[in-house]
Amino acid sequence: MLCDDSQPAGPERSDSRGVGSGGGTAEQAKDVCLRLLAVRARSRAELVQHLTAKGYPPEVSDRALDRLTEVGLIDDAAFAEQWVHSRHTFSGKGKQALALELRRKGVAQSDVAPALAAITDDDEESRAADLVRRKLRSLPRDLDRDKTIRRLVGMLARRGYGQSTAYRVVKAELAGHGAEDDLVDPFD
Repeated sequence: MLCDDSQPAGPERSDSRGVGSGGGTAEQAKDVCLRLLAVRARSRAELVQHLTAKGYPPEVSDRALDRLTEVGLIDDAAFAEQWVHSRHTFSGKGKQALALELRRKGVAQSDVAPALAAITDDDEESRAADLVRRKLRSLPRDLDRDKTIRRLVGMLARRGYGQSTAYRVVKAELAGHGAEDDLVDPFD
């Protein structure tokens, strides 16, 4: 069998996008990033992860990402602000959950802190109260008061609200619904 030396065989062959075990060009890496950024904003670390998984060498990835940063398409501080606003407003996430999500996305603490500072304690309590009111509508009316409190506080804790904030909001909302009778605050 004759072998054509113009095309490498096996793992050295590139895939349909021109990226193989040897990596690709900065232009190709930039195109990959642009496709990802067209779907949603991403942190620089997320883009590095995608490029690494596709086989781009670090120096090629860095050139592409540096160029995208220069033109303002990659900005971790803006990404963090957008993520916090969106996830707090639409998903009801608390500051603790948002900080964890941003850490997992590779955003530096120096970009996370100002983004989280945009959520005031009043904003967080107001959003938590909305979540509790919505959940109260779906809980059985005959559910034991202690179980109701545990479920509501647990729901808020899973969404990243601090325990004292969660209990304070639950207590206030239950008081508004006439279920405050002899509630004992474990944090007093």
